[in-house]
Amino acid sequence: MALVFIPSPLRRHTGGQSRVDVPGATVGEILGNLTTAYPGMSGQILDEGGQIRPYINVFVNGAEIRTLGGEGTPVGAGDEVSVIPAMAGGRLARAAEVGRR
Repeated sequence: MALVFIPSPLRRHTGGQSRVDVPGATVGEILGNLTTAYPGMSGQILDEGGQIRPYINVFVNGAEIRTLGGEGTPVGAGDEVSVIPAMAGGRLARAAEVGRR
């Protein structure tokens, strides 16, 4: 089983758990099993076709899966998988406002 780290915005789907053990031999299997165990996460992580949403980043032992084997990236017992949604928002200060500070 891999240890999957759940970000704060998605913890409501895991009963507040920040880490869950999930079986699977690849990232795709891990995410499939994760969304089966915690159905509310499915729409947050996967699109309608079952693919990882573009704004979701997944890491295995600190390496981003897009630089590895994507959803086919192997995951072994004791590996750490992190699901990280991209952050957006905030406000950019206008140049004039910055100059006044």
